[in-house]
Amino acid sequence: MKLPGPDHPITITTNPKRVRVSANGVVIADTTRALTLNEASYPAVQYVPREDANMALLSRTERTTHCPYKGDANYFSINANGKSLENSIWTYEKPFPAMAEIAGHLAFYPDKVTIEEVA
Repeated sequence: MKLPGPDHPITITTNPKRVRVSANGVVIADTTRALTLNEASYPAVQYVPREDANMALLSRTERTTHCPYKGDANYFSINANGKSLENSIWTYEKPFPAMAEIAGHLAFYPDKVTIEEVA
């Protein structure tokens, strides 16, 4: 486990905007409670509470990955309008203590879904 610091900063802030995620013309998530995670030089990632996602459209996959700063990630595929988007969502169900805020949240690959921020 590594801790964020000056060499690899990670910040988590509340997004003041509404965040809507859609795939194949179907809204997958819609929330006013998204968290924005900024990590080092990577693009910002929106983490959406599971309660604000349509979990009936998601199916857990076998894929897992490990981040030395956040912990072990699990993945979901999206099934919408007869199409499946494999491993298009990741989640840290038991993140390391420094990243505890993102537990219970979902993050989406922006090249697989449409993520909109609405003022």
